Amino acid sequence: MDSLEAMRIFVSVATQSSFTEAARRMRLSPSVVTRSISQVEEKLGIVLLNRTTRSVQLTERGQIYLEDCKQILEDLEMAERRVRGEDAKPRGTLRVTAPVLLGRLYVLPIVNSLLHEHPALSIHLTLSDRNVHLFEEGVDVAVCVGELADSSLIAPTLGLATPVLVASPGYLQKRGVPASPVALSSHDIILFGGISSVNEWPFGADRKTVRVEPRLTVNGADAAITAAEAGVGIARTLSYQVWDAVHAERLTLVLQKFMAPPVPISVAYQARRIGSANVAIFVKAIREHFRANPLVQFDGAEAPVAINPAND
Repeated sequence: MDSLEAMRIFVSVATQSSFTEAARRMRLSPSVVTRSISQVEEKLGIVLLNRTTRSVQLTERGQIYLEDCKQILEDLEMAERRVRGEDAKPRGTLRVTAPVLLGRLYVLPIVNSLLHEHPALSIHLTLSDRNVHLFEEGVDVAVCVGELADSSLIAPTLGLATPVLVASPGYLQKRGVPASPVALSSHDIILFGGISSVNEWPFGADRKTVRVEPRLTVNGADAAITAAEAGVGIARTLSYQVWDAVHAERLTLVLQKFMAPPVPISVAYQARRIGSANVAIFVKAIREHFRANPLVQFDGAEAPVAINPAND
């Protein structure tokens, strides 16, 4: 097995933390993957991966080798694309990730359009409300909500999403409308990880936090909104996620004048991918889409306001 293929196998095993999953994704037998890693470690004279019956973890030297392998493979891919003249025309696979509701409402239509326009392009779209690390999981482009911790990424802002609290009219009629954030302690709370995985909710321009005790915790906005519509409690979501439900009067805004400032929605990618035709065509398409269709917000008076930094 050549060195480049061995690098690809190592990167896949390290990224998936699993020999079996790496073998499945690369369409290789588990024995081939295991033997390849052993041969690399024997050649280097070091242990790259600590194996147990339950997990596969990188060693310190393994982490260094992983970063170098990714750089080498990416440089090779870019060199091959340039020499074939492929940068001028999107082709191959583009890996995109986005939060579930944002992806379904705003990203999937863009993906569909690009697939119609570029027959040689394939897109692997992953919709997930958990944070995805571009380097570790092989993602080319991520549509993100909130401030990005990785300052090395290029991340133009597409728009703003306002955090809002919502509950069903029936719940509020039964339990009353909270007059201030501290009153949430006497209400049933629905928590989901897509906007905040902790029990501290920020309020006001100074983002002062109030601790809440959830009665229901879910891992996605869809479930939180459905539970809120069913009268289970008060949920903290983002404006675009509940726009239709509020206007259909299935949900009512709560404590709107106390809410924290909007958070950015951005399209993020690695600086070294700036020359990729696939990344470039997606970023251009999504920025144009948000310029033409800015996210609509609820202001303090519960009226719609278009806010669109994508023109910057």
